[in-house]
Amino acid sequence: MRDYDVVVVGGGAAGLSAALVLVRARRAVAVVDAGAPRNAPAAHMHGFLSRDGMSPRDLLAAGRAEVAGYGGSLIDGTVVDVAPGFYVRLAGGSSLHARRILVATGLRDELPDLPGVRERWGWDLLHCPYCHGYEVRDQPLGVLGGSPEAVQHALLVRQWSADVTLFPHTDTLVPEQREQLQARGIQIADGTVARLVVGNDQLQGVELRDGTVVARTAVFVRPRFVPNANLLTGLGCELDELGWVVHDPTGHTSVAGVWVAGNAADPRAQVISAAGQGSAAAIALNADLVDEDVKHALADHRTGHTARPA
Repeated sequence: MRDYDVVVVGGGAAGLSAALVLVRARRAVAVVDAGAPRNAPAAHMHGFLSRDGMSPRDLLAAGRAEVAGYGGSLIDGTVVDVAPGFYVRLAGGSSLHARRILVATGLRDELPDLPGVRERWGWDLLHCPYCHGYEVRDQPLGVLGGSPEAVQHALLVRQWSADVTLFPHTDTLVPEQREQLQARGIQIADGTVARLVVGNDQLQGVELRDGTVVARTAVFVRPRFVPNANLLTGLGCELDELGWVVHDPTGHTSVAGVWVAGNAADPRAQVISAAGQGSAAAIALNADLVDEDVKHALADHRTGHTARPA
């Protein structure tokens, strides 16, 4: 079993950014990544200064190369358990030991159970207009209801196109919501959605249960965000009323020595902000390790023992 200062669980933007800061601070770091990033279906990412339009895969490859270039360990695998004292067990049986743990395992998107939804997710069924709205600007767009935020989502998407249709689906709109939508020129297609219509590997429209098809070239939807928090709850981290781990502004959880960053901490974090969270967590985490190093050095000094290596 190899010892590390920090084991980072999750090798996305948050985890790799944290690892880069830590290896440059001369910490022994391992990044364990299962290879299933949330944004894998997306061909491009946007809004990341100097990396706009870059493939998410290419960003991660560049980040991994940078971490490895400073001596960080990259382990392709899945963490199945973290025991007290931070003994990290991987699928397959191998183990690591760490002084600190940073969990950057992200979240999963729970999508409506409708034909066509899973197949088009990340292509022309989209979530974030800030990430993808410009690419579908001025096109006939749809917003799929079924969540409390659907009306607000439609009002937001209207910023990118004057041709927007809201499909309330299972929602019931109140008069005030209808007036807001009408005031912004947003069409309302009442009725339960049956499926997304796909042809020639492209979204063609949205079909209602009564057979009506409304032509659309892209549809936005608000999925339900579910944190990948099993490791955090297993460590005893406190959760809020919505099931997200409680943490301070640096990502420090209620359990000493455990930090969190990225979508595991903030469901609305984009790639650029997740990377920033990873950096902030790493700086705080390293300061915590420095405090522990000083404590041990003082104890050694007072007993006349040889100082421990950095």
